[in-house]
Amino acid sequence: MRKKRIMIIGPSKSGKTTLANELNGYTGPLRRTSDIIYGKNTIDVPSAYIENSWMYKHVIAVSQDASKILILVDQSNSVDVYSPGWAKLFNCPVIGVITKSDMNPENRNICLHQLKRIGVNEPYFDISFIKRTGIDVLKKYLFEKCEE
Repeated sequence: MRKKRIMIIGPSKSGKTTLANELNGYTGPLRRTSDIIYGKNTIDVPSAYIENSWMYKHVIAVSQDASKILILVDQSNSVDVYSPGWAKLFNCPVIGVITKSDMNPENRNICLHQLKRIGVNEPYFDISFIKRTGIDVLKKYLFEKCEE
């Protein structure tokens, strides 16, 4: 049986790889990639897979290896890349994460609306890597849930 990992999906420059590195305990340099990366605890999905609807089938196929899916929205750049109800395509729990929550606070309601529109239920997690806020709460939620 394959190990189930936490799948991370989000638009370009929303913090997917930074979050994956944090969840995997990796402290090395960041690298942009156009490939799906299987880490120790995560599956890092490049933004092209959600920004091009013809690639959805690949995301759905890879999600079979996921115990949970994190859908990221970037508060600093609240571009909407997800189709309505998109989160309902998956067979495992989908968790909403608002990244860069320390930037552009006027976009928070836009981010919340996006998460609701794509079908992600609460709770939502606000994280900032610059201020180091919300990350430990998310990790505790993910890893305690994974052990259950």
